[in-house]
Amino acid sequence: MTPETTASWSGFADYAPDSRAFDEMVSARGVLRPHGAGLVGALEALGPVEISARLEAARRTIRDHDVTYNVYGDPRGMDRPWQLDIVPLVVPPAAWSRLEAGLAQRARLLDLILGDLYGPQRLLRERLLPPALVYANPNFLRPCHGLPVVGGRHLHLYAADLARTPDGAWWVLADRTQSPSGAGYALENRIALSRSLPEAFRDCRVQRVAPFFRALRAMLYTLAPRPTDTPRVVLLTSGPYNETYFEHAYLARYLGFMLVEGGDLTVRDEAVFLKTVEGLQPVDVVLRRMDDGFCDPLE
Repeated sequence: MTPETTASWSGFADYAPDSRAFDEMVSARGVLRPHGAGLVGALEALGPVEISARLEAARRTIRDHDVTYNVYGDPRGMDRPWQLDIVPLVVPPAAWSRLEAGLAQRARLLDLILGDLYGPQRLLRERLLPPALVYANPNFLRPCHGLPVVGGRHLHLYAADLARTPDGAWWVLADRTQSPSGAGYALENRIALSRSLPEAFRDCRVQRVAPFFRALRAMLYTLAPRPTDTPRVVLLTSGPYNETYFEHAYLARYLGFMLVEGGDLTVRDEAVFLKTVEGLQPVDVVLRRMDDGFCDPLE
């Protein structure tokens, strides 16, 4: 494949890249980037009429699966339908590998920082972090200082808001460490698009997301404090008014966990139990999808 492939799809005929932003599909000279050739070829083979039909099929899948995102104060009310673009973002393997390694390193650094702030606090004593930055932050939970954590790990899930500069460099705009959302929506996007554009998925050799969810489930099982082959994991939600409640229910069902709210749980003798009609059942792991302060408002 040549370094740049001329775009032949009619959809690019009147398309002009914006020099103020990095275009993932077309170079500044208006030619197709190599990693976009498979996707454009698949779309080119379909034609505009079939593409429109596939887009409607993808939207129908979203509606049938009741994929929603609640927006507080939205005049259109609750359960706003999830918006899906049928043309996915394509990132070449080399760029993704470098990005993946950088994000994993960043997550590890944040985990070490959390472990220190809730532990020995060397960063504060050695003035590597200003104390006001930590103690004046309402998200720093003083009652949790010194509490032991399983495996010494504080950060089990991490997400980042990414953007690209006009020259193509990746930037992290925000770190998401408090019950980050998005994984369930990404999975639903993949399901809808793989059914609507199977040719593109085949030609582009899309990297699968299922291994992430298998790793997530396995990681949660390792956190169980008691020896058992089938630990009870529950997903804690604040309820249907949460903006990502669809994802809470979707992930609980996909991972095989029970979806619970605070009233479904109780604490007895420093252990968490699930209230059932058959009595209290021990809970091994709580995967919470709510901010820290909502878990124990009194503390």
